[in-house]
Amino acid sequence: MRRSLLAGPVLEVAPRLLGTVLTSTTPEGTVAVRLTEVEAYDGPNDPGSHAYRGQTPRNAVMFGPPGFLYVYFTYGMHFCMNVVVGPDEKPSAVLLRAGEVIEGLELARLRRNQPAPQKVAFNQSAPGVRPGPVAKRPPTNPDRDLARGPARLCVALGIGREGNGTDLLAKNSPIELRDGPGFTGEPATGPRVGLREAADRPWRFWIPNDPTVSPYRPHVPKKRS
Repeated sequence: MRRSLLAGPVLEVAPRLLGTVLTSTTPEGTVAVRLTEVEAYDGPNDPGSHAYRGQTPRNAVMFGPPGFLYVYFTYGMHFCMNVVVGPDEKPSAVLLRAGEVIEGLELARLRRNQPAPQKVAFNQSAPGVRPGPVAKRPPTNPDRDLARGPARLCVALGIGREGNGTDLLAKNSPIELRDGPGFTGEPATGPRVGLREAADRPWRFWIPNDPTVSPYRPHVPKKRS
């Protein structure tokens, strides 16, 4: 992927990231995810952005050139990651919300403590059950949940705080953003998830009908005791 493709306005770049592939290589192995859901954050023009009130040590990566990874810790328990986009010193970014694991499935399952799908036969030796073909339970797809949500995406790819500031376009980068299969259709749009400010802006983009897209949840104010 060329850096110039990430240097445009965030609302143009964000939907272009649908169908691209993020690959993470660690000593454990390689996992690759096809991105299916993202959110745009427009820096000083966006009260929902970490960069809205200016540069801090936490968000400094956002004020640099496009194509770098901005990783942050949230709720005291999760990492989330963004691709920095737009011109240098224009702090906009795209939150990576969900994707489909297309390489390193076993490693992603291990990281997410999720077993491989199993074919389960009902007990046909029980009294009153006639022998016949193996019956299957209604189909489920636990693999769709491996990277379904921004925190799960980081876990599946093995990306934590050490990934902050990684150049996604550098040769031999441990975390790499590639063109992948792309997405040529019309993306679905809607409000961003869990925001208190600018919650009505339809800056969430996703591939329609893709099972790996995360469910929408509005911000719920905490009750004070």
